[in-house]
Amino acid sequence: MKTDFDAIVIGAGFAGMYMLHRLRQGGFSARVIEAGTGVGGTWYWNRYPGARCDVESVQYSYQFSPELEQDWEWTERYATQPEILGYANHVADRFDLRRDIQFETRVVKATFDEQTNLWVVETDKGDRLASRFVITAMGCLSSPNTPKIPGLADFKGPTYHTGNWPHEGVDFTGKTVGLIGTGSSAIQSIPLIARQAKHLTVFQRTANYTIPAHNAPLDPAYVRQVKASYREMRARAKTKPAGIDFDINWASAIETPDAERDRVYGARWAYGGLGFIAAFGDLLLNDESNRTAADFVRSKIREVVKDPKTAEILSPKNIIGCKRLCVDSGYWETFNRPNVTLVDVGDEPIERVTPTGLRAKGQDHDFDCLVLATGFDAMTGALLRVDFRGRGGATLKDAWREGPKTFLGLTVAGFPNLFTITGPGSPSVLTNMLPSIEQHVDWIADCLDAMRAKGLTVIEATGSAQEAWVGEVGKSANITLRSTCSSWYVGANIPGKPRVFMPYIGGLPAYIVACDEVVAGGYKGFALS
Repeated sequence: MKTDFDAIVIGAGFAGMYMLHRLRQGGFSARVIEAGTGVGGTWYWNRYPGARCDVESVQYSYQFSPELEQDWEWTERYATQPEILGYANHVADRFDLRRDIQFETRVVKATFDEQTNLWVVETDKGDRLASRFVITAMGCLSSPNTPKIPGLADFKGPTYHTGNWPHEGVDFTGKTVGLIGTGSSAIQSIPLIARQAKHLTVFQRTANYTIPAHNAPLDPAYVRQVKASYREMRARAKTKPAGIDFDINWASAIETPDAERDRVYGARWAYGGLGFIAAFGDLLLNDESNRTAADFVRSKIREVVKDPKTAEILSPKNIIGCKRLCVDSGYWETFNRPNVTLVDVGDEPIERVTPTGLRAKGQDHDFDCLVLATGFDAMTGALLRVDFRGRGGATLKDAWREGPKTFLGLTVAGFPNLFTITGPGSPSVLTNMLPSIEQHVDWIADCLDAMRAKGLTVIEATGSAQEAWVGEVGKSANITLRSTCSSWYVGANIPGKPRVFMPYIGGLPAYIVACDEVVAGGYKGFALS
Protein backbone atom coordinates (compact mmCIF):
# COMPACT_ATOMS: atom_id res chain seq x y z
CA MET A 1 0.00 0.00 0.00
CA LYS A 2 1.33 3.43 -0.97
CA THR A 3 1.73 5.89 1.89
CA ASP A 4 0.02 9.20 1.10
CA PHE A 5 1.26 11.01 4.21
CA ASP A 6 3.46 10.48 7.23
CA ALA A 7 0.63 11.86 9.36
CA ILE A 8 -3.03 12.76 8.99
CA VAL A 9 -4.32 15.26 11.55
CA ILE A 10 -8.06 15.45 12.22
CA GLY A 11 -9.19 18.99 13.05
CA ALA A 12 -7.83 22.48 12.27
CA GLY A 13 -8.33 24.21 15.60
CA PHE A 14 -5.42 25.39 17.74
CA ALA A 15 -4.22 21.80 18.26
CA GLY A 16 -4.37 20.80 14.60
CA MET A 17 -2.70 23.98 13.38
CA TYR A 18 0.25 23.73 15.75
CA MET A 19 0.58 19.98 15.06
CA LEU A 20 0.83 20.71 11.34
CA HIS A 21 3.47 23.37 12.00
CA ARG A 22 5.58 20.98 14.10
CA LEU A 23 5.24 18.13 11.59
CA ARG A 24 6.43 20.41 8.81
CA GLN A 25 9.37 21.56 10.93
CA GLY A 26 10.31 17.91 11.42
CA GLY A 27 10.20 17.23 7.69
CA PHE A 28 7.10 15.00 7.90
CA SER A 29 4.45 15.08 5.18
CA ALA A 30 1.04 15.88 6.65
CA ARG A 31 -2.56 16.58 5.76
CA VAL A 32 -5.09 18.17 8.12
CA ILE A 33 -8.73 17.23 7.55
CA GLU A 34 -11.27 19.74 8.82
CA ALA A 35 -15.09 19.65 8.76
CA GLY A 36 -15.52 23.43 8.72
CA THR A 37 -14.82 25.92 5.95
CA GLY A 38 -12.06 27.55 7.99
CA VAL A 39 -9.62 27.14 10.87
CA GLY A 40 -10.33 27.84 14.54
CA GLY A 41 -12.00 24.70 15.88
CA THR A 42 -14.26 25.53 18.81
CA TRP A 43 -13.96 29.23 17.95
CA TYR A 44 -15.10 28.52 14.39
CA TRP A 45 -18.28 26.72 15.51
CA ASN A 46 -19.23 28.54 18.74
CA ARG A 47 -20.51 31.91 17.50
CA TYR A 48 -23.37 32.36 19.95
CA PRO A 49 -23.94 35.85 21.43
CA GLY A 50 -21.38 36.68 24.10
CA ALA A 51 -19.00 33.82 23.30
CA ARG A 52 -15.61 34.60 24.77
CA CYS A 53 -12.73 32.84 26.50
CA ASP A 54 -12.68 32.41 30.28
CA VAL A 55 -8.85 32.56 30.38
CA GLU A 56 -7.30 36.03 30.04
CA SER A 57 -6.36 36.67 26.42
CA VAL A 58 -2.66 37.36 27.04
CA GLN A 59 -2.40 33.81 28.44
CA TYR A 60 -4.85 32.10 26.07
CA SER A 61 -2.39 32.23 23.19
CA TYR A 62 0.43 30.29 21.58
CA GLN A 63 3.88 30.53 23.12
CA PHE A 64 5.89 28.56 20.52
CA SER A 65 6.73 31.73 18.57
CA PRO A 66 8.09 34.73 20.52
CA GLU A 67 7.61 36.84 17.37
CA LEU A 68 3.91 35.94 17.24
CA GLU A 69 3.58 36.81 20.94
CA GLN A 70 5.09 40.22 20.37
CA ASP A 71 3.25 41.06 17.15
CA TRP A 72 -0.32 40.07 18.00
CA GLU A 73 -2.40 42.69 19.84
CA TRP A 74 -5.28 41.55 22.06
CA THR A 75 -7.84 44.28 22.71
CA GLU A 76 -9.73 42.97 25.77
CA ARG A 77 -8.92 41.22 29.02
CA TYR A 78 -11.13 38.29 27.93
CA ALA A 79 -11.12 37.94 24.14
CA THR A 80 -14.38 37.50 22.24
CA GLN A 81 -15.00 34.68 19.77
CA PRO A 82 -14.52 36.95 16.72
CA GLU A 83 -11.15 38.15 18.04
CA ILE A 84 -9.95 34.62 18.86
CA LEU A 85 -11.08 33.41 15.43
CA GLY A 86 -9.19 36.36 13.93
CA TYR A 87 -6.10 35.22 15.85
CA ALA A 88 -6.49 31.65 14.54
CA ASN A 89 -6.75 32.98 10.97
CA HIS A 90 -3.70 35.20 11.53
CA VAL A 91 -1.70 32.17 12.66
CA ALA A 92 -2.87 30.13 9.64
CA ASP A 93 -1.78 32.94 7.31
CA ARG A 94 1.48 33.69 9.11
CA PHE A 95 2.67 30.08 8.93
CA ASP A 96 1.04 29.32 5.55
CA LEU A 97 -0.94 26.43 7.00
CA ARG A 98 -3.97 26.34 4.70
CA ARG A 99 -2.21 24.65 1.78
CA ASP A 100 -2.04 21.44 3.83
CA ILE A 101 -5.59 21.61 5.21
CA GLN A 102 -8.52 19.92 3.46
CA PHE A 103 -11.65 21.85 4.48
CA GLU A 104 -15.33 20.86 4.43
CA THR A 105 -14.40 17.21 4.92
CA ARG A 106 -15.19 14.83 7.77
CA VAL A 107 -13.21 11.72 8.66
CA VAL A 108 -15.77 8.94 9.03
CA LYS A 109 -13.54 5.90 9.46
CA ALA A 110 -9.90 5.08 10.22
CA THR A 111 -8.62 1.49 10.12
CA PHE A 112 -5.19 0.20 11.17
CA ASP A 113 -3.83 -2.22 8.56
CA GLU A 114 -1.70 -4.77 10.40
CA GLN A 115 0.00 -6.02 7.21
CA THR A 116 1.45 -2.61 6.33
CA ASN A 117 1.29 -0.88 9.76
CA LEU A 118 -0.53 2.02 8.10
CA TRP A 119 -3.79 3.76 8.91
CA VAL A 120 -6.39 3.88 6.14
CA VAL A 121 -8.45 7.05 6.62
CA GLU A 122 -11.82 7.43 4.88
CA THR A 123 -13.76 10.69 4.54
CA ASP A 124 -17.31 11.69 3.69
CA LYS A 125 -15.98 12.97 0.35
CA GLY A 126 -14.88 9.48 -0.68
CA ASP A 127 -11.17 9.93 0.07
CA ARG A 128 -9.23 6.84 1.08
CA LEU A 129 -5.82 7.91 2.37
CA ALA A 130 -2.95 5.85 3.79
CA SER A 131 -0.91 7.37 6.60
CA ARG A 132 1.76 6.12 9.00
CA PHE A 133 0.27 8.09 11.91
CA VAL A 134 -3.16 9.52 12.74
CA ILE A 135 -3.33 12.42 15.20
CA THR A 136 -6.70 13.58 16.52
CA ALA A 137 -7.06 17.31 17.20
CA MET A 138 -10.82 17.33 17.48
CA GLY A 139 -11.22 19.23 20.73
CA CYS A 140 -12.72 18.23 24.07
CA LEU A 141 -15.89 20.31 23.65
CA SER A 142 -16.75 19.94 19.98
CA SER A 143 -19.59 17.42 19.76
CA PRO A 144 -22.81 19.37 20.56
CA ASN A 145 -25.27 17.60 22.85
CA THR A 146 -28.84 17.83 21.60
CA PRO A 147 -31.10 16.68 24.44
CA LYS A 148 -33.62 13.93 23.78
CA ILE A 149 -36.70 15.92 24.78
CA PRO A 150 -39.96 14.47 23.40
CA GLY A 151 -41.36 16.55 20.55
CA LEU A 152 -38.16 18.48 19.80
CA ALA A 153 -38.71 18.02 16.06
CA ASP A 154 -42.29 19.34 16.37
CA PHE A 155 -41.32 22.95 17.16
CA LYS A 156 -42.38 25.14 14.25
CA GLY A 157 -40.00 28.04 14.88
CA PRO A 158 -36.21 28.08 14.40
CA THR A 159 -34.09 26.03 16.86
CA TYR A 160 -30.48 27.06 17.53
CA HIS A 161 -27.70 25.21 19.39
CA THR A 162 -25.01 27.36 21.00
CA GLY A 163 -22.35 24.84 19.86
CA ASN A 164 -23.34 25.12 16.20
CA TRP A 165 -24.53 28.71 15.81
CA PRO A 166 -25.44 30.18 12.40
CA HIS A 167 -22.42 32.01 10.99
CA GLU A 168 -24.55 34.89 9.83
CA GLY A 169 -25.76 35.45 13.41
CA VAL A 170 -29.34 35.61 14.72
CA ASP A 171 -31.44 38.73 15.28
CA PHE A 172 -33.84 38.23 18.21
CA THR A 173 -35.30 41.76 18.02
CA GLY A 174 -39.02 41.63 18.71
CA LYS A 175 -38.93 37.85 19.23
CA THR A 176 -39.93 35.75 22.20
CA VAL A 177 -37.21 33.22 23.02
CA GLY A 178 -37.07 30.02 25.07
CA LEU A 179 -33.60 28.97 26.20
CA ILE A 180 -32.76 25.59 27.78
CA GLY A 181 -29.64 25.41 29.94
CA THR A 182 -27.64 27.50 32.39
CA GLY A 183 -24.10 26.26 31.75
CA SER A 184 -21.18 28.28 30.40
CA SER A 185 -22.60 29.10 26.94
CA ALA A 186 -25.97 30.04 28.46
CA ILE A 187 -24.35 32.24 31.10
CA GLN A 188 -22.50 34.10 28.34
CA SER A 189 -25.40 34.36 25.89
CA ILE A 190 -28.39 35.05 28.19
CA PRO A 191 -27.47 38.71 28.98
CA LEU A 192 -27.09 39.57 25.29
CA ILE A 193 -30.19 37.70 24.10
CA ALA A 194 -32.23 39.35 26.90
CA ARG A 195 -31.15 42.81 25.75
CA GLN A 196 -32.39 42.07 22.23
CA ALA A 197 -35.43 39.82 22.64
CA LYS A 198 -38.98 40.94 23.38
CA HIS A 199 -39.07 38.26 26.08
CA LEU A 200 -36.67 35.51 27.19
CA THR A 201 -37.73 32.46 29.20
CA VAL A 202 -34.81 30.48 30.70
CA PHE A 203 -35.34 26.85 31.69
CA GLN A 204 -32.84 25.84 34.37
CA ARG A 205 -32.13 22.28 35.49
CA THR A 206 -29.09 23.01 37.66
CA ALA A 207 -27.90 26.38 38.94
CA ASN A 208 -24.23 27.13 38.25
CA TYR A 209 -21.59 29.16 40.04
CA THR A 210 -20.22 32.04 38.04
CA ILE A 211 -17.63 34.69 38.87
CA PRO A 212 -17.76 38.19 37.32
CA ALA A 213 -15.22 38.72 34.54
CA HIS A 214 -14.87 42.48 35.04
CA ASN A 215 -13.91 42.48 31.38
CA ALA A 216 -12.42 45.69 30.00
CA PRO A 217 -10.18 46.94 27.20
CA LEU A 218 -6.54 46.07 27.86
CA ASP A 219 -4.39 48.87 29.27
CA PRO A 220 -1.48 49.48 26.82
CA ALA A 221 0.93 49.83 29.76
CA TYR A 222 -0.13 46.39 31.07
CA VAL A 223 0.31 44.88 27.58
CA ARG A 224 3.84 46.34 27.34
CA GLN A 225 4.64 44.87 30.75
CA VAL A 226 3.34 41.42 29.72
CA LYS A 227 5.24 41.46 26.42
CA ALA A 228 8.45 42.48 28.17
CA SER A 229 8.23 39.46 30.49
CA TYR A 230 6.25 36.88 28.49
CA ARG A 231 8.87 34.14 29.02
CA GLU A 232 8.69 34.55 32.81
CA MET A 233 4.86 34.52 32.77
CA ARG A 234 4.79 31.32 30.70
CA ALA A 235 7.35 29.67 32.99
CA ARG A 236 5.29 30.56 36.09
CA ALA A 237 2.11 29.25 34.44
CA LYS A 238 3.75 25.85 33.89
CA THR A 239 4.25 25.54 37.66
CA LYS A 240 0.53 26.09 38.39
CA PRO A 241 -1.99 23.19 38.40
CA ALA A 242 -4.26 24.86 35.83
CA GLY A 243 -1.43 26.15 33.66
CA ILE A 244 -2.64 29.70 34.30
CA ASP A 245 -0.44 32.30 35.94
CA PHE A 246 -2.62 33.45 38.82
CA ASP A 247 -1.79 33.59 42.52
CA ILE A 248 -2.69 30.55 44.60
CA ASN A 249 -3.22 31.09 48.30
CA TRP A 250 -2.27 27.72 49.85
CA ALA A 251 -3.82 28.55 53.25
CA SER A 252 -6.87 26.62 54.49
CA ALA A 253 -10.16 28.51 54.21
CA ILE A 254 -11.65 26.92 57.32
CA GLU A 255 -8.55 27.66 59.39
CA THR A 256 -8.51 31.33 58.36
CA PRO A 257 -10.34 33.81 60.66
CA ASP A 258 -13.76 34.84 59.32
CA ALA A 259 -12.90 38.49 58.68
CA GLU A 260 -9.68 37.67 56.83
CA ARG A 261 -11.39 34.93 54.83
CA ASP A 262 -14.12 37.33 53.72
CA ARG A 263 -11.48 39.92 52.82
CA VAL A 264 -9.68 37.37 50.60
CA TYR A 265 -12.92 36.32 48.88
CA GLY A 266 -13.88 39.97 48.41
CA ALA A 267 -10.54 40.77 46.77
CA ARG A 268 -10.79 37.76 44.45
CA TRP A 269 -14.37 38.69 43.55
CA ALA A 270 -13.34 42.27 42.83
CA TYR A 271 -10.53 41.07 40.54
CA GLY A 272 -12.80 38.53 38.85
CA GLY A 273 -12.21 35.40 36.84
CA LEU A 274 -11.22 31.80 37.47
CA GLY A 275 -8.61 32.77 40.09
CA PHE A 276 -11.46 32.89 42.62
CA ILE A 277 -11.17 29.11 43.09
CA ALA A 278 -7.50 29.61 44.10
CA ALA A 279 -8.51 31.91 46.99
CA PHE A 280 -7.57 29.07 49.37
CA GLY A 281 -5.62 25.88 48.78
CA ASP A 282 -8.20 23.46 50.15
CA LEU A 283 -11.41 24.61 48.42
CA LEU A 284 -11.51 21.43 46.31
CA LEU A 285 -10.25 19.17 49.10
CA ASN A 286 -12.29 20.04 52.18
CA ASP A 287 -16.12 20.19 52.36
CA GLU A 288 -16.18 22.83 55.10
CA SER A 289 -13.69 25.08 53.32
CA ASN A 290 -15.61 24.70 50.08
CA ARG A 291 -18.84 25.69 51.82
CA THR A 292 -17.30 29.04 52.86
CA ALA A 293 -16.62 29.88 49.19
CA ALA A 294 -20.05 28.63 48.08
CA ASP A 295 -21.77 30.68 50.81
CA PHE A 296 -19.85 33.78 49.72
CA VAL A 297 -21.02 33.42 46.10
CA ARG A 298 -24.60 32.68 47.19
CA SER A 299 -24.56 35.87 49.28
CA LYS A 300 -23.50 37.81 46.18
CA ILE A 301 -26.42 36.34 44.20
CA ARG A 302 -28.84 37.49 46.90
CA GLU A 303 -27.25 40.97 46.79
CA VAL A 304 -27.70 41.27 43.02
CA VAL A 305 -30.99 39.49 42.25
CA LYS A 306 -33.89 41.55 43.60
CA ASP A 307 -36.57 38.86 43.75
CA PRO A 308 -35.75 36.49 46.67
CA LYS A 309 -37.47 33.52 45.04
CA THR A 310 -35.50 33.96 41.80
CA ALA A 311 -32.27 34.44 43.79
CA GLU A 312 -32.95 31.15 45.61
CA ILE A 313 -33.51 29.27 42.32
CA LEU A 314 -30.28 30.75 40.90
CA SER A 315 -28.24 29.79 43.99
CA PRO A 316 -26.34 26.53 43.37
CA LYS A 317 -26.72 23.84 46.01
CA ASN A 318 -23.70 21.74 45.02
CA ILE A 319 -19.99 22.16 45.68
CA ILE A 320 -18.30 25.16 44.04
CA GLY A 321 -15.73 24.05 41.45
CA CYS A 322 -17.29 20.59 41.19
CA LYS A 323 -18.85 21.60 37.90
CA ARG A 324 -17.04 23.95 35.56
CA LEU A 325 -16.71 27.36 37.19
CA CYS A 326 -18.06 30.00 34.83
CA VAL A 327 -17.03 33.60 34.21
CA ASP A 328 -19.77 36.10 33.33
CA SER A 329 -20.63 39.64 32.37
CA GLY A 330 -23.93 40.72 33.94
CA TYR A 331 -25.50 37.26 34.23
CA TRP A 332 -27.40 37.57 37.51
CA GLU A 333 -28.36 41.18 36.85
CA THR A 334 -30.20 39.95 33.75
CA PHE A 335 -32.80 38.22 35.93
CA ASN A 336 -33.87 41.65 37.28
CA ARG A 337 -35.10 42.58 33.80
CA PRO A 338 -38.90 42.66 33.32
CA ASN A 339 -38.56 40.73 30.01
CA VAL A 340 -36.80 37.71 31.55
CA THR A 341 -38.53 34.74 33.21
CA LEU A 342 -36.73 31.89 35.00
CA VAL A 343 -38.38 28.46 35.12
CA ASP A 344 -36.87 25.87 37.46
CA VAL A 345 -37.06 22.36 35.94
CA GLY A 346 -34.53 20.81 38.32
CA ASP A 347 -37.02 18.64 40.18
CA GLU A 348 -39.23 17.86 37.18
CA PRO A 349 -37.80 17.53 33.64
CA ILE A 350 -39.31 19.37 30.67
CA GLU A 351 -42.32 17.28 29.61
CA ARG A 352 -42.13 17.92 25.89
CA VAL A 353 -41.49 20.48 23.19
CA THR A 354 -44.68 21.58 21.43
CA PRO A 355 -45.17 23.17 17.99
CA THR A 356 -45.35 26.62 19.67
CA GLY A 357 -42.99 26.20 22.65
CA LEU A 358 -42.68 23.66 25.43
CA ARG A 359 -44.54 22.21 28.39
CA ALA A 360 -42.93 22.13 31.82
CA LYS A 361 -44.58 21.30 35.16
CA GLY A 362 -47.96 21.10 33.46
CA GLN A 363 -47.71 24.62 32.09
CA ASP A 364 -47.33 25.60 28.42
CA HIS A 365 -44.74 28.23 27.49
CA ASP A 366 -44.98 29.70 23.99
CA PHE A 367 -42.14 31.43 22.12
CA ASP A 368 -40.94 32.21 18.59
CA CYS A 369 -37.41 30.76 18.83
CA LEU A 370 -35.79 27.95 20.83
CA VAL A 371 -32.13 28.05 21.95
CA LEU A 372 -30.46 24.86 23.16
CA ALA A 373 -27.56 25.84 25.44
CA THR A 374 -27.16 22.18 26.35
CA GLY A 375 -23.40 21.75 26.05
CA PHE A 376 -21.39 18.93 24.58
CA ASP A 377 -20.71 15.23 24.65
CA ALA A 378 -17.39 16.17 26.25
CA MET A 379 -13.96 14.56 25.93
CA THR A 380 -15.06 11.43 24.01
CA GLY A 381 -17.97 12.57 21.80
CA ALA A 382 -15.94 13.80 18.83
CA LEU A 383 -13.54 10.82 18.97
CA LEU A 384 -16.34 8.26 19.02
CA ARG A 385 -18.08 9.87 16.04
CA VAL A 386 -15.23 8.45 13.93
CA ASP A 387 -15.20 4.67 13.42
CA PHE A 388 -11.66 3.97 14.66
CA ARG A 389 -10.58 0.35 14.23
CA GLY A 390 -7.33 -0.88 15.73
CA ARG A 391 -5.70 -4.30 15.99
CA GLY A 392 -7.97 -7.19 15.07
CA GLY A 393 -10.62 -4.76 13.85
CA ALA A 394 -11.42 -3.74 17.46
CA THR A 395 -13.41 -0.50 17.61
CA LEU A 396 -12.62 2.43 19.87
CA LYS A 397 -16.29 2.40 20.88
CA ASP A 398 -15.89 -1.12 22.25
CA ALA A 399 -12.55 -0.34 23.89
CA TRP A 400 -14.21 2.55 25.73
CA ARG A 401 -17.50 0.82 26.52
CA GLU A 402 -16.90 1.20 30.28
CA GLY A 403 -15.39 4.66 29.89
CA PRO A 404 -12.32 6.04 28.11
CA LYS A 405 -8.98 4.36 28.77
CA THR A 406 -5.75 5.92 27.55
CA PHE A 407 -2.08 6.09 28.39
CA LEU A 408 -1.30 9.72 29.34
CA GLY A 409 -4.40 10.86 27.42
CA LEU A 410 -2.17 10.61 24.35
CA THR A 411 -2.52 7.02 23.12
CA VAL A 412 -4.81 3.98 23.36
CA ALA A 413 -3.65 0.37 23.77
CA GLY A 414 -4.61 -1.70 20.72
CA PHE A 415 -4.53 1.36 18.45
CA PRO A 416 -0.91 1.73 17.26
CA ASN A 417 0.34 5.05 15.83
CA LEU A 418 -2.85 6.84 16.93
CA PHE A 419 -2.28 9.96 19.05
CA THR A 420 -5.03 11.94 20.79
CA ILE A 421 -4.15 15.57 21.54
CA THR A 422 -5.71 16.51 24.92
CA GLY A 423 -7.53 13.19 25.02
CA PRO A 424 -9.35 11.82 28.08
CA GLY A 425 -6.84 11.08 30.82
CA SER A 426 -4.90 14.31 30.21
CA PRO A 427 -5.30 17.63 32.13
CA SER A 428 -6.99 19.27 29.10
CA VAL A 429 -10.25 20.96 30.19
CA LEU A 430 -9.03 21.50 33.76
CA THR A 431 -6.23 23.71 32.43
CA ASN A 432 -5.53 26.57 30.06
CA MET A 433 -6.03 24.62 26.82
CA LEU A 434 -3.34 26.41 24.79
CA PRO A 435 -0.30 25.37 26.89
CA SER A 436 -1.79 21.90 27.31
CA ILE A 437 -2.17 21.61 23.55
CA GLU A 438 1.38 22.80 22.94
CA GLN A 439 2.80 20.35 25.48
CA HIS A 440 0.98 17.46 23.79
CA VAL A 441 1.95 18.51 20.27
CA ASP A 442 5.60 18.93 21.27
CA TRP A 443 5.59 15.50 22.95
CA ILE A 444 4.13 13.85 19.82
CA ALA A 445 6.50 15.67 17.44
CA ASP A 446 9.53 14.76 19.57
CA CYS A 447 8.31 11.16 19.71
CA LEU A 448 8.08 10.93 15.91
CA ASP A 449 11.58 12.46 15.61
CA ALA A 450 12.98 9.91 18.08
CA MET A 451 11.30 6.99 16.28
CA ARG A 452 12.64 8.08 12.90
CA ALA A 453 16.16 8.46 14.32
CA LYS A 454 16.04 4.83 15.51
CA GLY A 455 14.38 3.47 12.37
CA LEU A 456 11.16 2.63 14.23
CA THR A 457 7.74 2.86 12.58
CA VAL A 458 5.22 1.57 15.15
CA ILE A 459 4.46 2.79 18.69
CA GLU A 460 1.69 1.41 20.87
CA ALA A 461 0.80 1.79 24.53
CA THR A 462 0.99 -1.46 26.48
CA GLY A 463 -2.15 -2.65 28.25
CA SER A 464 -0.39 -2.63 31.62
CA ALA A 465 0.86 0.96 31.23
CA GLN A 466 -2.61 2.06 30.21
CA GLU A 467 -4.27 0.35 33.18
CA ALA A 468 -1.72 1.93 35.54
CA TRP A 469 -2.42 5.39 34.11
CA VAL A 470 -6.20 4.90 34.26
CA GLY A 471 -5.68 3.99 37.92
CA GLU A 472 -3.63 7.14 38.49
CA VAL A 473 -6.33 9.32 36.86
CA GLY A 474 -8.99 7.72 39.06
CA LYS A 475 -6.91 8.02 42.23
CA SER A 476 -6.24 11.72 41.60
CA ALA A 477 -9.93 12.38 40.98
CA ASN A 478 -10.98 10.63 44.18
CA ILE A 479 -8.81 12.92 46.30
CA THR A 480 -10.77 16.01 45.27
CA LEU A 481 -14.37 17.15 45.60
CA ARG A 482 -14.57 17.56 41.82
CA SER A 483 -15.51 13.93 41.26
CA THR A 484 -18.43 14.06 43.72
CA CYS A 485 -21.14 15.67 41.57
CA SER A 486 -22.93 15.02 38.30
CA SER A 487 -21.04 17.04 35.70
CA TRP A 488 -19.88 16.69 32.12
CA TYR A 489 -16.45 15.84 33.56
CA VAL A 490 -17.99 12.43 34.36
CA GLY A 491 -20.31 12.34 31.33
CA ALA A 492 -23.43 12.88 33.47
CA ASN A 493 -25.04 15.14 30.85
CA ILE A 494 -25.24 12.30 28.30
CA PRO A 495 -27.83 9.55 29.03
CA GLY A 496 -26.20 6.10 29.07
CA LYS A 497 -22.62 7.43 29.05
CA PRO A 498 -20.36 5.58 31.54
CA ARG A 499 -19.74 7.63 34.70
CA VAL A 500 -15.97 8.10 34.75
CA PHE A 501 -14.04 11.24 35.74
CA MET A 502 -12.37 11.78 32.36
CA PRO A 503 -9.67 14.48 32.70
CA TYR A 504 -6.49 14.06 34.79
CA ILE A 505 -6.89 16.27 37.84
CA GLY A 506 -3.34 15.99 39.23
CA GLY A 507 -2.36 19.30 37.63
CA LEU A 508 -0.25 20.31 34.65
CA PRO A 509 3.16 20.23 36.44
CA ALA A 510 2.69 16.65 37.70
CA TYR A 511 1.43 15.61 34.29
CA ILE A 512 4.46 17.09 32.51
CA VAL A 513 6.73 15.17 34.91
CA ALA A 514 4.87 11.92 34.10
CA CYS A 515 5.27 12.53 30.34
CA ASP A 516 8.95 13.42 30.70
CA GLU A 517 9.62 10.29 32.78
CA VAL A 518 8.15 8.11 30.03
CA VAL A 519 10.52 9.67 27.49
CA ALA A 520 13.54 9.48 29.83
CA GLY A 521 12.80 5.77 30.29
CA GLY A 522 13.11 5.16 26.55
CA TYR A 523 9.35 5.55 26.03
CA LYS A 524 8.59 3.30 28.95
CA GLY A 525 5.05 1.93 28.74
CA PHE A 526 5.16 1.69 24.95
CA ALA A 527 5.93 -1.18 22.61
CA LEU A 528 8.10 0.10 19.74
CA SER A 529 8.98 -1.80 16.58
